[in-house]
Amino acid sequence: MSPELPDIWSAHAGCPHLDDVQKRLGPDGLKALLAKHNLKLYAFSVYAGGYPKYAELLGQAGGGVAIRGAPGPCDPKDLSAKMKAFIDGLKGELELAEKHDSYLAIENHGNSLLDSVDSFKAFADSNTHPRLGIALAPYHLQAIKASVEDAIAAAGKQLFFFYAWQRANGVQQLPGLGQTDFTPWLAALAKIDYKWYVNPFMHGEPVPDEMSKALEKSRDYLKACAAKAVPL
Repeated sequence: MSPELPDIWSAHAGCPHLDDVQKRLGPDGLKALLAKHNLKLYAFSVYAGGYPKYAELLGQAGGGVAIRGAPGPCDPKDLSAKMKAFIDGLKGELELAEKHDSYLAIENHGNSLLDSVDSFKAFADSNTHPRLGIALAPYHLQAIKASVEDAIAAAGKQLFFFYAWQRANGVQQLPGLGQTDFTPWLAALAKIDYKWYVNPFMHGEPVPDEMSKALEKSRDYLKACAAKAVPL
């Protein structure tokens, strides 16, 4: 069986997991826990606390992608300049990423500098650092009726993380449970030769049995979509 993918969060919305790893398990304890359950670490979400707080832990745990947000929106006429200034301001974090063999991915979000397809293009045009990229959340693009496929194309090789996440309520946010057809999105990922992970995702805390069953359905649904999007 191939390893499954965990995305470990910092204290956003009261989630204690990443801080618990840092304070109690340490990198060796985390690696042992993941190995015990046949899991492979790929991502740390560091919206709360920030990447520098966890950079050394991430590197010692084997590297991976740290996902964070962007500042607030700006006037469209200032987009290119504001995006360049934001990316320039990440110099210190990118030096840490190089030191700890990790990557930094900026998630698009509502009411954020990285939100629209035009902002994806501005990011891609301004970014030249191989360890900086985008974590794409379709949920937020759907909220502004933007094309997920166009955003994927705009991100191109700078796409480091893809949330398989649709705008809906409850477990219907997950692939295969809501109304969105994910096949065009997976086809768009294949078109840019996306080599990273597709992560079924939702906000909310269903009970474990309900969540496990929903994720199993999502996994099978995504496999079926992939078979249609990229036929052998």
